[in-house]
Amino acid sequence: MTRLVLVVEKASDWSVYYPSADVVTAMDYLREPVGVDDERTHVINLCRSYKYLGTGYYVSLLAEARGHRVMPSVRTVNDLRRRSLYGLEIEDLSAKLTHFLPAGGRDTTDFGILVYFGQTAHPALQDLARQVFEMFPCPLLRIEFERDRVWQISAIKPVGLQTLDDAQEDAFAEELDRFSKKLWRKPKARKQFRYDIAMLIDPHEAMPPSNKKALKSFIAAGKELGIEVDPIGKNDYQRLAEYDGLFIRETTASNNHTYRFAHRAEKEGMVVMDDPTSILRCTNKIFLNDLMVSRKLAVPRTEILYRDDTKGLKELSEKLGYPLVLKIPDGSFSRGVVKVENEEALNKASAELFQHSALLLAQEFVFTEFDWRIGVLNNEPLYACKYFMSRGHWQIYNHGAKGASKTGDSETIPIERAPADVVKLALKSTQAVGDGLYGVDIKRVGDKPVVIEVNDNPSIDHGVEDEHLGEALYLRIMQEFLRRMERKRAGETN
Repeated sequence: MTRLVLVVEKASDWSVYYPSADVVTAMDYLREPVGVDDERTHVINLCRSYKYLGTGYYVSLLAEARGHRVMPSVRTVNDLRRRSLYGLEIEDLSAKLTHFLPAGGRDTTDFGILVYFGQTAHPALQDLARQVFEMFPCPLLRIEFERDRVWQISAIKPVGLQTLDDAQEDAFAEELDRFSKKLWRKPKARKQFRYDIAMLIDPHEAMPPSNKKALKSFIAAGKELGIEVDPIGKNDYQRLAEYDGLFIRETTASNNHTYRFAHRAEKEGMVVMDDPTSILRCTNKIFLNDLMVSRKLAVPRTEILYRDDTKGLKELSEKLGYPLVLKIPDGSFSRGVVKVENEEALNKASAELFQHSALLLAQEFVFTEFDWRIGVLNNEPLYACKYFMSRGHWQIYNHGAKGASKTGDSETIPIERAPADVVKLALKSTQAVGDGLYGVDIKRVGDKPVVIEVNDNPSIDHGVEDEHLGEALYLRIMQEFLRRMERKRAGETN
């Protein structure tokens, strides 16, 4: 069973709402544990204050000691006291707030909004409210803003029920009902399994890292090992702490929800693939190039271009020659990659790409019939594929083809049949990144293999990467999750 418990500091704090057996006072909760051994208990701490060593603080502290899921957690309570965390990197915050204020409020220098379980009454600021709630999961928050030339967050404060007016009380009740139904809508039958893994997917993604048949194979492999693999989406952020592991199977980026999920999972002590460090290191090609060069690993001849550096742009042809390839740092699946044949094309392409990034990567053009992709898991080779260029094109993916993006053929071979120097370079490349699951793209230039990129979220599709290993590929990845989760559990019990 699953039980929801609402803890209030005083019984009078709930007097405006219907009486409920789910509501207990803080003192009752602290004095006597709630729930029985076979119940999963979720606590929403609605105390008036979470002051250190105060009543609200002890409710969250003892809830965690009793194995209850609690909001806010002690970590969140402590983080809310750290004003340095208020410098959230929220895109165009000043522009959003300036647009939000009515025309007559241009002289306003400060104001605030209430956030109920990540929701606000102001649609224009909903994305902001959600981001703050994801960073500080707390039932009731007030976000305060101030303007000193530009708008910024000045404070994020927990709010007590006793401070709400009639309209705010109604809004809170509505969001509490919606949130509790969404978060704990059914008992967890999955507890028949030893471990639970959340598999983050986007069913609407045009080019996901795993197709539907591959996702089913991951689920089947997990069941064979006693692991429940549960597909979740980006709206399931608050459910994350229910799981033992997170497996990201949608395209990652350091500026979207995939990174927030990975970061949150790591903070919760979960086993994560891909971990946030790997995402940061692999999703930026400029960082990755520097990392490879610093490790003295072979890469194509490369130059970094800086916006407004016209001299560097003019000197590029002398250093790399034509044709050359321009790349935005965070492109994926060959997006944001342009081949230029002359100076005119270079100026046009760079002007367009500089609209998306202050720095660009320029590399010598190296044509090969195929790229090697070496899958690596925990610093061991997993699979070897040849990705052939799309017919009549110089890339694997031809986004300019009519209709859907055209993809070249592939061939998967036993890892022992792949060239030894290619596999060796792939392993050295991933050792510089981490010990997770990676796909290393390598070209052979003459008789020398060079690293094109290391992918933190490699494609694993039914009928492609599993062509040689079959279902054993999915089983090996789930076995690695199992090994890490058991190691973590053993460490917790020692």
